[in-house]
Amino acid sequence: MWAFQFPQTPQLHSHFYTNSAARLPPKPPPIFSVAVNPTTTSSPSNNNKLIQSLCKQGNLKQALEVLSNEPNPTQHTYELLLLSCSHHNSLSDAENVHCHLVDNGFDQDPFLATKLINMYTHLDSIDHARQVFDKTRRRTIYVWNALFRALTLAGCGEEVLDLYRQMNRSGMGSDRFSYTYVLKACVSSYGVVSLLKHGKEIHASILRHGYDRIVHIMTTLIDMYARFGCVTYASFVFNEMAVKNVVSWSAMIACYARNGMAFEALELFHEMMTETQDSSPNSVTMVSVLQACAALAALEQGKLIHGYILRRGLDSILPVVSALVTMYARCGKLELSQRVFDQMDKRDVVSWNSLISSYGVHGFGQKAIQIFKEMIYHGVSPSSISFVSVLGACSHAGLIEEGKMLFQSMRKEHMIGPSVEHYACMVDLLGRANKLEEAAKIIEDMRIEPGPKVWGSLLGSCRIHCNVELAERASKRLFELEPTNAGNYVLLADVYAAANMWDEVKSVKKLLEARGLQKVPGRSWIEVKRKMYSFVSVDEFNPQAEQLHALLIKLSTEMKEKGYVPQTKVVLYDLDTQEKERIVLGHSEKLAVAFGLINTSKGETIRITKNLRLCEDCHSFTKFISKFGNKEILVRDVNRFHHFHDGVCSCGDYW
Repeated sequence: MWAFQFPQTPQLHSHFYTNSAARLPPKPPPIFSVAVNPTTTSSPSNNNKLIQSLCKQGNLKQALEVLSNEPNPTQHTYELLLLSCSHHNSLSDAENVHCHLVDNGFDQDPFLATKLINMYTHLDSIDHARQVFDKTRRRTIYVWNALFRALTLAGCGEEVLDLYRQMNRSGMGSDRFSYTYVLKACVSSYGVVSLLKHGKEIHASILRHGYDRIVHIMTTLIDMYARFGCVTYASFVFNEMAVKNVVSWSAMIACYARNGMAFEALELFHEMMTETQDSSPNSVTMVSVLQACAALAALEQGKLIHGYILRRGLDSILPVVSALVTMYARCGKLELSQRVFDQMDKRDVVSWNSLISSYGVHGFGQKAIQIFKEMIYHGVSPSSISFVSVLGACSHAGLIEEGKMLFQSMRKEHMIGPSVEHYACMVDLLGRANKLEEAAKIIEDMRIEPGPKVWGSLLGSCRIHCNVELAERASKRLFELEPTNAGNYVLLADVYAAANMWDEVKSVKKLLEARGLQKVPGRSWIEVKRKMYSFVSVDEFNPQAEQLHALLIKLSTEMKEKGYVPQTKVVLYDLDTQEKERIVLGHSEKLAVAFGLINTSKGETIRITKNLRLCEDCHSFTKFISKFGNKEILVRDVNRFHHFHDGVCSCGDYW
């Protein structure tokens, strides 16, 4: 077990790769003003100098007037004109300069072709950029890289990889920038599994050509594997890196945090702080670390990191402060979340979304709606994620009519077309309220293809309300869309078990075995004295296992006398009642509760995080503990928060 120690570290520094060719230098203040008379004639060299001077001063229109009287512009003159067009975001002027450049015979200049592609990329005109590339015959590696960058930024990952193969066939070798762009291209069309295969091939090429010692290439490789969920590959690349910088550490920490391995993310951050001297964490690092603390409800760790953020002056960076808002809320400290938000000097839509989501996950749906309206009142336009947050809040609070009105306002008032995520929220909202037929009708009427999130929301609702017919329909689609997601099979088995359809339960289990899939084990985390402890269901290897089980048996016996009845329907085995009770007593959240009872002081809140939905028996068990053990217990499952106090849960048994 570990706790963080924050040493005094030197001033923050960051090594981010940027493409300087695509960035215009800051415009200097004008030293003098130049009055231009288009009819005035000057020598060609003087005109070139004048155009260059005007571009540097930001006087693009005057520079273009002089250009019309200059028969022999130089390469440097065109370079500054193209950069000036980017700075002024003027596509019409860009096209004018481009035509002038072609007329003067510079259309085959590889240097200017690169600048043209970068300019059109900045102006969001990918078609123009591609035309420049197609018409350039003497292509250098810089020309190829410029188009790779343009298409990657535009999300055209598959096209980049096609061009990359063309480049290899032409005999042109890759450089470090080529590898960086094509790796990013693999994830620019996110979710396309075939691109992972190409990413692995590029990885092999990097190793063959000796580029594995270049930090930013290997860091990009880590990020690529992380986005595809290949944590093992990402970890291997990270561990094999001879040199690591703050970006490398941040990428690996983010990989763990993004892929449900928050415990490992905090461990790696601890290693970064204790074992490196020249890799001080930056704002990107801190966002990922705060996300990990939020995922584990590691409040004390989060407070330490908040202090570090204040000492390093990172509290003025919006993404960091927004992550703090989320962290405190997901650690059960909604009042601290609100306080951080109130102290912000400037707020963007991400900040507002963080607060809306925070109240939503705690079940305060009306408050979340109020904050949503305040955001609009303050002139901040809601984003697509804003609606996901507020609709999710409606779902947790059972606010059906409010949710319907918000959903309708998306397109009518805010010109935002509903995405799969929004439809999934609506299906969840209606399904939780046992309006399953209405939820199914939403899916039938969708203008876009329902994805796994939509069908998963319906299946989850069928599990809550034991609707076998709709559960079979939803699971059939899910098995086609996500054949390797074991959770869908388990949900269907839960529905069958609740309906006492044990033959069907066995069939689902056989299907799981035939496809080599395993149920995700229940896991819970608890923070005690700034240390994180992890428990898995029926954990026989924990050093305190015997003591914890003894306490749970004692508590169960005492609670039965006070009316507690174990809800064994959650067990997917056709066993006798006593054996089922033994299984549910070994659930990870009960082990975490017992550990908290033993290791926390009187009056101290027990805070637990669960990776799955809290089962009905653990919910009932914890309510009894909070009443007869006079203990406040906070449990955050995969869906929402549960505040247990004096035998009552904040969710009102609606989760």
